[in-house]
Amino acid sequence: MKTGPLSLIAAAAALAVTAGVATLTVPDDAADGAGPATAADRIAVERTTLLCPRPADTELGETTYTSFTPAGEDGEGTAELLPAATESEAADEGEQQDDKKDKKDKKGDAPDPVAPLKRAGTPVAATTDEAGAPALVGTAEGAFAPGWSVQQTTLVTAGDGRGLAGARCTAPDSEFWFAGASTIDERRDYVQLTNPDDKAAVVDLELFDKDGPVDSETGDGIQVPARSSVSVLLSTISEEPSINLALHVAARSGRVGAAVHAADEQLGGDWLQPVSEPAPSAVLPGIPGDATSVQLVVHVPGEDDADLAVRLAGPNGSITPAGYESVHAKSGMTTSIDMQKLTKGETGSLILEPEDGSTAPVVAALRVTRGEDSEQEMAFVPAAAPVEERTTASGNRPKDARLSLAAPGKAVEVRVTASPGSEDGEPAEETHTVKPGTTLTVKPPKTSGTKGTFALTVERLSGGPLYASRTLRQEEGGIPMFTIQTLPDDRGMVEVPDAEQDLDVLVD
Repeated sequence: MKTGPLSLIAAAAALAVTAGVATLTVPDDAADGAGPATAADRIAVERTTLLCPRPADTELGETTYTSFTPAGEDGEGTAELLPAATESEAADEGEQQDDKKDKKDKKGDAPDPVAPLKRAGTPVAATTDEAGAPALVGTAEGAFAPGWSVQQTTLVTAGDGRGLAGARCTAPDSEFWFAGASTIDERRDYVQLTNPDDKAAVVDLELFDKDGPVDSETGDGIQVPARSSVSVLLSTISEEPSINLALHVAARSGRVGAAVHAADEQLGGDWLQPVSEPAPSAVLPGIPGDATSVQLVVHVPGEDDADLAVRLAGPNGSITPAGYESVHAKSGMTTSIDMQKLTKGETGSLILEPEDGSTAPVVAALRVTRGEDSEQEMAFVPAAAPVEERTTASGNRPKDARLSLAAPGKAVEVRVTASPGSEDGEPAEETHTVKPGTTLTVKPPKTSGTKGTFALTVERLSGGPLYASRTLRQEEGGIPMFTIQTLPDDRGMVEVPDAEQDLDVLVD
């Protein structure tokens, strides 16, 4: 046949053209080998997936979603959230695959997207008071993908779990760690698992208490159907009630989003979000100054015990809290410490650092309580990942939002930008310096004509490591309701290594 030689000739010609273009773009000093190797290019991501958990199932709640992408990238883009099926809906769909076309005809058009983004730099908000609102699967593409963030905030005015519950919608993954969950009678903690893909995922859940792994068979092999959400009550996978647990979520196949909703009879409700990956040290930023109780929960997933030195980075520097100088956490077990009156009126960040040569990775989070007696509310602060370049907190209102910026090592210069509101307004920005070993509380920059919710974008300009969180507060019925979200880097830019054409690959 003659097609083989012709194909090889065409392929060689195409490679020669490509090689020629590459040669034309090589810098002069690199052409003769005299210059250093070219660094990898940094380009904006072109697609981002985020998953928002199913809100608490209550008739007394209202949930607001705020979608936002920082301005900066040119070109077209889309960003929207679509409802995931519930477990029962997914089962019904699986039983009726042969009638899929008829079902679509009966249901009508596809569901409308939630808070579809119209342009970068301006947030879009949507609100629902629907009991049992679904989890959401979100996708941003093109110019809307780099740095896309979605905040889900639910206000529950009465009943178990009443309070302000905030969740930063997160990317799917195959593994998550949580600290601070509970299976006691006063708490109802659910883990919400959402599968964004077109194939089913299989997930294992493991709980760890003060004595080690919790015996359970019901946490293994949980099926999460395609593009669906499954809710699991943690007390159903634990034979004995226990407080201050660590939870490990691991996908055997596929990937999921995971978040834990905790509802307490006395302390209200909020979301536990995943901690950063287990590491020998941890930074937990943004403990409110008026916290009446701070509970530290530490789990050691490895084979060695962990010895941790404790520092509190406040507005004026770092101290070693009296009575809480160090933590010894045993391998495979979960340790909790009640740190009463830790902050003493000043916002701070807890810093855990290995001591005595300890290298054991740890999982850590705080349960923070504000208020007194029957007017208390709780929130959680997981160990945070550092902000390498940029991060965004969506869903703010001018009087209700505060940023906590922590610099555990060197000083950091930071730019904070407030976007226009979702209904109207102008942006504003400020530059701040976070002194070494401190936590700086930042109010939103004053904007003009802001209506609706807005976003706060934090950019690390120079200096050492930066950790950040955002607190939302709302007084309701005399209860100081609040929620805290840590702010990891948005990973809007990725490195793409340079590559050169090598025609030797055509030689056998």
